[in-house]
Amino acid sequence: MNIDKKFIDSFVHTTERAAYGASLFKGKNDKIGADREAVNEMRKQLNNIDMKGKIVIGEGELDEAPMLYINEEVGTKRGEELDIAVDPLEGTNFTAKNLPNALSVLAVTHKSNLLNAPDTYMEKIAIGPGLPENLVDLDFSVEKNIRLLSDAKNVSPHQINACVLKRPRHNKIIEALNSLNVKINFITDGDVSGVISVAKPSTYIDIYLGIGGGPEGVLAAAALSCLSCQMQTRLVFQNEDEKNRAKKMGIKELNTKYYLKDMVKGDVIFCATGVTNGDMVKGIKDLGDSFEAETLLLHKSSNTNKIIKNIIKK
Repeated sequence: MNIDKKFIDSFVHTTERAAYGASLFKGKNDKIGADREAVNEMRKQLNNIDMKGKIVIGEGELDEAPMLYINEEVGTKRGEELDIAVDPLEGTNFTAKNLPNALSVLAVTHKSNLLNAPDTYMEKIAIGPGLPENLVDLDFSVEKNIRLLSDAKNVSPHQINACVLKRPRHNKIIEALNSLNVKINFITDGDVSGVISVAKPSTYIDIYLGIGGGPEGVLAAAALSCLSCQMQTRLVFQNEDEKNRAKKMGIKELNTKYYLKDMVKGDVIFCATGVTNGDMVKGIKDLGDSFEAETLLLHKSSNTNKIIKNIIKK
């Protein structure tokens, strides 16, 4: 069953308002304030939509309110049952320092069609469209994945561009990439946009690999499922408490390798509005009594993939 297109404008408006709320804190070194305002705006807009919505990917548990928490019910409680993944502000540091690529992001499916990923780390590998199915694999070495990818693209490894989150935990990945002279595009935060970069020819990114956030992994998977890309993930647990939380969320096999079809089932709407200017979309532009917002909109069943630019009254 497809998600009714009547919802699209409402969800675009939701990320637009959340991005605007966050934008009020651009360059103010207040990432908590920016996140709080994005959450407040997003919750307000979600609660205006005629749906029985539930947050399945959020910013924590119930006791961490006012964040949009996992299992929070949103909407007017009338209409379709929808599961929603949110990141009201991806790139709190980017916003606080007025750096590129801060976004407000959400993804929507019908009930039970999104992986309920706990707020843990997640191992990820993603490649763009038009490649043989299951070409790369989390269980392969970095070297093997790069050689398979370069062979499929009929280029040398040194012509491959990889996107990697700059963290000490990725030192071995970086060493392997350097040994093959692969070009590395390092990002400091924002691995939703990092993963999605494999789908955009303009970014020249061929592969994303590394460990980032679990919730962000599901959001990125929602986008890639609309763009005929490939992705594999596996949850990474640091302690028994994280494992127990995952089990309570219904995850029985903790070492499961997830494919896109496991993380996102059926139809999906994905919206990402720029807070600051970035590679995908431009940031919020203040026009006095109104603001201009730019949003990447994806809707799987209608093959929608476009940038929407709106001017909204404050």
